[in-house]
Amino acid sequence: MRGARGNSGLILSQLFRGLAEELEAAAARRPNTPAGELLAGALRRAAALAAVAVSAPRPGTALTVLDAAAAAVAARVAAGAATGPSSAGAELTRVADLPDPSGGTDPSRGTDPSGRADLDGAGLDTTGALAEAARVAADAARAALARATGRPPELVRAGVVDAGGLGLVVVLDALVAAAGGDPGPPPSSQVGTPGPASAVTADGELVPWVPQPVYEVTYWLPGPDPAALETLRARLAGLGDSVGLAGDGGGGVMVHVHTTEAGPAVEAGLAVGRPSGIRIEALPPAPPTRDRAVLLMIESSGAGALARAAGGNVLVADPDPTVDEVLAAIRATGAEHVVVLPCATHRRTVTETAAERVRFEGIDVVVIPASSVLQGLAALAVHDPARRAPDDVVAMAEAAAATRTGGLAVAEAEALTWAGPCRPGEILGISDGEVVLIAPDLAVGALWLAHRMLTPGGELVTVLLGSAAPDELGERFAEDLRRTHPEVDVVVHRGEQGDYPLVLGVE
Repeated sequence: MRGARGNSGLILSQLFRGLAEELEAAAARRPNTPAGELLAGALRRAAALAAVAVSAPRPGTALTVLDAAAAAVAARVAAGAATGPSSAGAELTRVADLPDPSGGTDPSRGTDPSGRADLDGAGLDTTGALAEAARVAADAARAALARATGRPPELVRAGVVDAGGLGLVVVLDALVAAAGGDPGPPPSSQVGTPGPASAVTADGELVPWVPQPVYEVTYWLPGPDPAALETLRARLAGLGDSVGLAGDGGGGVMVHVHTTEAGPAVEAGLAVGRPSGIRIEALPPAPPTRDRAVLLMIESSGAGALARAAGGNVLVADPDPTVDEVLAAIRATGAEHVVVLPCATHRRTVTETAAERVRFEGIDVVVIPASSVLQGLAALAVHDPARRAPDDVVAMAEAAAATRTGGLAVAEAEALTWAGPCRPGEILGISDGEVVLIAPDLAVGALWLAHRMLTPGGELVTVLLGSAAPDELGERFAEDLRRTHPEVDVVVHRGEQGDYPLVLGVE
């Protein structure tokens, strides 16, 4: 496992872990387990472990291929059990009947030196039984790999299958050959033809672009706390994609993520344990393969995940990025035309500097001066790749400008504000950089601030809850606001920002 490379390597490591654990468990509980049943259980165990290891499982990848292989062998075993011993054939082969690894004769196993099982005189070839079960798994995996529908958008666009899934088919074919069977034809890496940036799936759905980070980060964590692992998983999901946390069964965990922010990814591991074997590898730069992209600079993991889910690229701005980091993030989009949303007034200078430099590389960059995360998300929400580029930029700029933002902060000391004097612990409602109200608690402050921001009008209120804010705060706010302003739609998300317990946006 510690030698696994990439998400596919982590999934393959879980396959071998599942096989090892199932073999050990079967030998302890039932020495005469049929070979097909044993392989089915091992593949099921491997599929379950791999699904847990990958934070965001996606259809059409190695996980789908592994699931198909496990289900096919389990179905064959069930069919053999239903028709009885006379027709189950090779599926009756028992673990106890497998050839002695030393090559000798073991009377207790009922085998001869050739490795053939006696099975009460049946003379059944045990390796043939294993080969048959493995061939069932390999064929099902091959069929799942070649299926045209359900693949990730970037694979549809490139006209290829998942590399990890292809590797899994190769491994299962190798098992068939090692057991003396005849493997199927080599799996093809191509499915269909490469498509443009606006490729369409076999289901007729438009394929969105999936941003490609520029670094692969992996490291080993010995014995981390389970609760801390969930915190780490959430943090890494906010930094990039292809997040994987694969356990070894003994308490250790291998961590994997693709990200533009290698440093924060390692720091996230330091926050929950003592990572070792840290490896940071630059992924191959991708040539421009799409026309346009949107890049947002966002501090918090929750808001970053929202932007990625909406098709945006995210540069983690905690701390504020340098010019070189902005340049790398723009290049990582793989687009010829990039709209950048700094999501903070003080980041406009560094953004404009990076945009000016990268234009010499043939990348057209437009900076929309969004001054908050919610303005950036509002602009991203109206982004339409099918629209003319100038019209799209205008629409995004108008959406950002039409979004009023505010937030709640907790007073740390006595002070005199525009809303009057405040004491430590009181809630400050902030809008346009100024304190506009003082409230006794967060729930009251949120409602007061929303009422004030809705005075000029509004149709949608978006709430981002901070890392210290409970979910109940958002639920109570939404309920109260829908009662007092039934004409307004309310959406609540976990923003996980650390500076404001609650941030509001009104559109």
